[in-house]
Amino acid sequence: MRFCVKESDLLPVAAALLTAHRGSKIFAFYGPMGAGKTTFIKTLGTILKVTDTVQSPTFSLINEYKTRSDEPVFHFDFYRIRKIEEVFDMGYEEYLYSGAYCFIEWPELIEKLLPDSTVKITITPDPATGMRVFEF
Repeated sequence: MRFCVKESDLLPVAAALLTAHRGSKIFAFYGPMGAGKTTFIKTLGTILKVTDTVQSPTFSLINEYKTRSDEPVFHFDFYRIRKIEEVFDMGYEEYLYSGAYCFIEWPELIEKLLPDSTVKITITPDPATGMRVFEF
């Protein structure tokens, strides 16, 4: 699927992603710095009724949020990872195979570790128009 939208119109795109991949729990987000990965994950959190503040886990590598029904949602940011061993040390398997939603920013380094069922989303900003192109 492909969508071209303003950053203010992300809700229908997020709903389409979750509907198109019903049953999928692991989502990998690709795009340059400033593409809107975290902003889009905030929108997904809104749909999933996350009660915590969704923010980039750039320094902590992972944030855990809770939904209204007390379900966990995991948000990863691997931008600062330098060696894959860091991911092993954090026990990534416990998260990715937990059955909970996992939203992964900067997944390039860990692609070999991602399950085949991972949904890949590419976000491409168009600075001239302020639009974002989403492909999944």
